[in-house]
Amino acid sequence: MATRLKDATAIVGIGQTPFARQLPSSEKTLACRAILDALDDAGIPPSQVDAFASYTMEETDEVEVAKAIGAGDVTFFAKAGYGGGGSCATVAHLAMAVATGQAHVGVAWRSRKRGSGPRPWRDTRAQLPTPAQWTRPYGLLRPADEIAMLARRYMHTYGATRDHFFNVALACRNRANQNPAAIMYERPLTREMYMTSRWISEPLCLFDNCLETDGALACVVVSAERARDCRRRPVYVHSAAQGLPAQHHGMVNYWNEDPLTGPAWTAGRHLWKNADLGPHDVDVAQIYDAFTALVPLSLEGYGFCGRGEGAAFTEGGALELGGRLPLNTAGGGLSEAYVHGFNLINEGVRQLRGTSTAQVPDAATCLVTAGEGVPTSALLLRS
Repeated sequence: MATRLKDATAIVGIGQTPFARQLPSSEKTLACRAILDALDDAGIPPSQVDAFASYTMEETDEVEVAKAIGAGDVTFFAKAGYGGGGSCATVAHLAMAVATGQAHVGVAWRSRKRGSGPRPWRDTRAQLPTPAQWTRPYGLLRPADEIAMLARRYMHTYGATRDHFFNVALACRNRANQNPAAIMYERPLTREMYMTSRWISEPLCLFDNCLETDGALACVVVSAERARDCRRRPVYVHSAAQGLPAQHHGMVNYWNEDPLTGPAWTAGRHLWKNADLGPHDVDVAQIYDAFTALVPLSLEGYGFCGRGEGAAFTEGGALELGGRLPLNTAGGGLSEAYVHGFNLINEGVRQLRGTSTAQVPDAATCLVTAGEGVPTSALLLRS
């Protein structure tokens, strides 16, 4: 199946709504707008859509979306779990469906009103899932609290510092400053601002945490053969992977022999095993950045550096344009928008089309990753 998937499908359309802290439209309306925008970008009428993929946390469903956009008969639909860990998996599921003939035109999407909506952990009436029974009663209420523990462990074990986390935040903010669609457009970040900002969950400060955003995004997946006739330059799905390590326990991961060996390691091994390329061939990366500390962990898991070297990798402008690995070139979840990582997929497509606001010259390969710390997924895209 992995060989059959390689370059067999392509992303041919992308769409998105504006991003804001608060948008008046419903999540369903935002989803349909993003999907129709993506289909128009591809030059494909909605009546030809026969596959859908989204997140288990998505509040809109394929039944309502299919009716609203005017889709035809739908022969494949799927949902990927674990919040931000599911972003790349939605595209992977569509790619497998199209490559095996289960469908012909697939749409993946994420619509979210997190900026204006409630926080899920505030609902004290809900029964805690099993992992949370071992964390929330002891004060780890939010994802930020759980990642803060991993960040502190990483700092203690490998000597990472807040300056390394700042390198990540700065690279994302610098790219957002070039992107008119980004929430942090024309809002520079300095080291002094970072170091004096308030704590969210120590050692993570305000600028180590992603934005709270309303918005929606979508993309369209078809076969490589059909992609040649679409409106836009195709971006091929060269390899895809999901990753759930043995004895994984969510973002705290304390049942694993090593809490810092997260899902990126499992997904990365599978991704490269089924690719003709390696980490050294990646021209630009869109690495999931709900929190700055996840980026060094992902750099290690996906093979860009050795164990414990992710923090040092960020030094010397390595993540900036012209650096060793230009990163999150639209601003990422830290500075463009946080919609569970789907904006990283769309930016990967723009980079390989040559239409990014922070274009990497001659970019031909892009790694896109989903949330580290939770069961995750990844895409290796090529032009």
